[in-house]
Amino acid sequence: MVEVLRAGGARLVAAPVASANPARCLALNVSLREWTARYGPAPSAPRCDALDGDAVVLLRARDLFNLSAPLARPVGTGLFLQTALRGWAVRLLDLPFGAARLPPLATAHARWKAEREGRARRAALLRALGIRLVSGEGGRLEWFGCSKETPRCFGTVVGDTPAYLYEQRWTPPCCLRALRETARYVVGVLEAAGVRYWLEGGSLLGAARHGDIIPWDYDVDLGIYLEDVGNCEQLRGAEAGSVVDERGFVWEKAVEGDFFRVQYSESNHLHVDLWPFYPRNGVMTKDTWLDHRQDVEFPEHFLQPLVPLPFAGFVAQAPNNYRRFLELKFGPGVIENPEYPNPSLLSLAGSG
Repeated sequence: MVEVLRAGGARLVAAPVASANPARCLALNVSLREWTARYGPAPSAPRCDALDGDAVVLLRARDLFNLSAPLARPVGTGLFLQTALRGWAVRLLDLPFGAARLPPLATAHARWKAEREGRARRAALLRALGIRLVSGEGGRLEWFGCSKETPRCFGTVVGDTPAYLYEQRWTPPCCLRALRETARYVVGVLEAAGVRYWLEGGSLLGAARHGDIIPWDYDVDLGIYLEDVGNCEQLRGAEAGSVVDERGFVWEKAVEGDFFRVQYSESNHLHVDLWPFYPRNGVMTKDTWLDHRQDVEFPEHFLQPLVPLPFAGFVAQAPNNYRRFLELKFGPGVIENPEYPNPSLLSLAGSG
């Protein structure tokens, strides 16, 4: 192993242990920007990104201690996440070590306790390394971020620029999952109540560009007809105060102005904003205006008719001729030229 390491070509050299679970090669892609680690079959064994199973691993001390968390446990998980992020290859030799003679855990309870502690250490390590989603070999997903029972992964957004953008990261995948779930649910309620709605602002832009939420966005925007508000029980309730429905979503009037907000839960404030518009002389207007460049009036003919558009895993209603609609709000070429919400604070081109 020392000779192979000295010969170069790999920063780590490994050998399997002849146990019930000998090491095998894996591909591993770590995206800090997307808070994600993806495992899969290694395309070019014996060169690997990571190992699964029991192995002896050799690397230079200077390389080990150049890692941000060199001795983090579980050692294998932490080591390979950090080395894969740096593009360091592992060479797996076909020279097995004999199985170690470890004392067995005497009882089923002791084994259960050890497994539980191992899972807890792994979850803590992944969170510490900024990983919120692990995709396994067979496509199994493991989530390590926020949920309906916990606060969202980021704090108050200042200047339309969430803190994670300053860290050269995009929206955590758990937050995107919550936004998709909330958007799907809210749209279902509006459709069942006969409330006319359409994708607005950055959400319409995400649908046109990605068929999904923009990867760095932190909320969902829908326009609704003001005259339809009374058709919806949840919106009527929100006029009087905050309403928590049977699914745990929170319907309320926003404190920033005369519009509605639906939060993922009482603990997690990821949300969908509902902007009530009304027609005046053929132009859609509203009573609350924020200092956003896209927050402008527009001709009602964009809503006559509304058209279906894939968004966030379902089909939502959108303005007809949505390209012209978006360019009216954001400017020419907005679909083809992505930008962060407030480029005067932080631009997409300048963030990398």
